[in-house]
Amino acid sequence: MKPQPNTRLSAQAMAFVLAGGRGSRLMELTDRRAKPAVYFGGKTRIIDFALSNALNSGIRKMAIATQYKAHSLIRHVQRGWNFFRAERNEYLDILPASQRVADSRWYLGTADAVAQNIDIIDDYGVKFVIILAGDHIYKMDYEVMLQEHVTTGADVTIGCLTVPRTEAKAFGVMAVDAKGQVTEFLEKPKNPPGMPDDPENSLASMGIYVFDWAFLRDLLRRDMEDSNSSHDFGHDLIPDIVKNGRAMAHKFSDSCVTSGLETEPYWRDVGTVDAFWQANIDLTDFTPKLDLYDNAWPIWTYAEIVPPAKFIHDEDDRRGSAVSSLVSGDCIVSGSEVRHSLLFTGVRAHSFSALDQAVVLPYVDIGRHAKLSQCVIDRGVQIPAGLVVGEDPEEDEKWFRRSEGGVVLITQPMLDRRAAALD
Repeated sequence: MKPQPNTRLSAQAMAFVLAGGRGSRLMELTDRRAKPAVYFGGKTRIIDFALSNALNSGIRKMAIATQYKAHSLIRHVQRGWNFFRAERNEYLDILPASQRVADSRWYLGTADAVAQNIDIIDDYGVKFVIILAGDHIYKMDYEVMLQEHVTTGADVTIGCLTVPRTEAKAFGVMAVDAKGQVTEFLEKPKNPPGMPDDPENSLASMGIYVFDWAFLRDLLRRDMEDSNSSHDFGHDLIPDIVKNGRAMAHKFSDSCVTSGLETEPYWRDVGTVDAFWQANIDLTDFTPKLDLYDNAWPIWTYAEIVPPAKFIHDEDDRRGSAVSSLVSGDCIVSGSEVRHSLLFTGVRAHSFSALDQAVVLPYVDIGRHAKLSQCVIDRGVQIPAGLVVGEDPEEDEKWFRRSEGGVVLITQPMLDRRAAALD
């Protein structure tokens, strides 16, 4: 079956977003929220990228499976993604793990999260289902992948990154033939296979899968009855299709969305404190690797109604300024110096304070004379006057979380413990 000219397959597809994971490598940033609900880029959340890709691709039917500490995520989706209208055949359902199959059974794995909602997906009346991870940063046109899926007659089409073989050990890696059919799926192999036309690089799974719904439905039914299965796409379903069916690899470079400023396909797993900090700080570059200013492919989110950012005081040692930084609405930089930093909504930086390479989440208050560098500050934190972070590693580790890369994570409980110890 070949796609018909001028027919958008996205109109016949739904996006099923897996957003139930904690993301424990982000440490205390996920103490109160799931990884997909973590803030990113000044005003968005991580999940906004997968949802925006689907919306911009023409998909108007979506479902989000949640499990771990989902309140923040659910509230964000309800506030920022409430413009779908059923009378236009548009839907966005939030599907918390709710013991729908058995009283004691939550989502056991990624495939089980879909399987437990088969009846809901049936009601959508779709032909294709795109399985998405809700915790990666990238811009991608899923319509291109859908077209390739139909053209190749695949049972599953797997979104793949091109990565150097030396880095592929950390991924699920595809061995493919000259036509792009997956011949072997290897989970974090010691010796990753190269690509037929590019032996120095490997194809790594992005956790994005396109299925015909009828095929996936039958596969999920069989998997639910298999007591030996871990009910996971990457561990169970995909290897089975590779062995017994037709799995095709889709290169991300063929469907990534660029504005002309990006020099290479951009995809990031911001699953560690170091990666999260770096990806945010990268946005302050003169020409960032990810263009958030591309109006042709907007990243939709909950847009709070807030006043503009404000910069006050203009004295030699007390000047409100920001250089090579992103400053969101409702921020007041009051006699503070901000460099190479990213300030989310509602931050207050008081006089004589200084920020350098700081990622400051919403509604943080930074006291006078505080000096903060190479750090991530969680939402709502009250930074005491005179606090210095980023200059003395031993002192930082005494009170805060310091990553392998030297990034300091600051949360309110950490500051409370410090205050109690110094009192």
